[in-house]
Amino acid sequence: MIPAPIRAEILERIRRAEAEHDVKVLLAVESGSRAWGFESVNSDYDARFIYIHRRDWYLSVGLEEKRDVIEYPIVDDIDLNGWDLRKALRLFWKSNPAFVEWVQSPILYAELGSFATCARQLLPDVYSCVSGVHHYRSMAKTNYRGYLKAEQVPLKKYFYVLRPLLSVRWLERYGAAAPIEFGKLLHLIDDQPALLADIHALLARKRAAQELGLAAPVRSIDAFIEAELARLEGFSPKSPDRVDVLPKLDEVFHQCLAEAWAQSIPPPTFTTC
Repeated sequence: MIPAPIRAEILERIRRAEAEHDVKVLLAVESGSRAWGFESVNSDYDARFIYIHRRDWYLSVGLEEKRDVIEYPIVDDIDLNGWDLRKALRLFWKSNPAFVEWVQSPILYAELGSFATCARQLLPDVYSCVSGVHHYRSMAKTNYRGYLKAEQVPLKKYFYVLRPLLSVRWLERYGAAAPIEFGKLLHLIDDQPALLADIHALLARKRAAQELGLAAPVRSIDAFIEAELARLEGFSPKSPDRVDVLPKLDEVFHQCLAEAWAQSIPPPTFTTC
């Protein structure tokens, strides 16, 4: 899925980031359209990573938070940036959509220690379907109204609407975080074979087109989108009682410090990770 020279270059840049910032990368994945399964022929490579500093970096009485992201300019179609572990775990606690997608990405560049395994095991306890519905509904509405109401529309924006709408259907049916691969969501419209055929045809056109390729709107897909947005306008998912997961996230943080920098500390007791 990722050409070998590109993968090697991304790994080399990750190694340079570790040396430059004195950190260890715990997880590095591909995000965006390539991970979602609807990249164009000239899509960028969106490499994302979660890293950890040495223990003393986190011990400070300063009033200002230290910078907790590492960002690089896009070079040769590679977009590389990452989050500090503490930031990532705080965002995980809030069901941040980017974090949830990173830990579920099917395209893995690097993985160190138990962080990713523990995060995936904790996902059912941490993830809020209520937050997920609000995020996906807003994403679908914004992209549809902003890009798909014209005589010529960017093909890729259809998938920035369809994926979130189908993700809401997943949340409704399964009550768990939706997978990020678009193909895994399509069974949710198996009862609409004509629509499904049009989506598959559009997906083939999108993969063969340039990233900003324009085309006439697809009326059958527009009709589905408008019906789903109307249905979700008054939709209010139930908010179940949430498990207190902060102690578990603290355990993950301490364990990752121990693993990354070879300290001695008991492993987390809440899972077998």
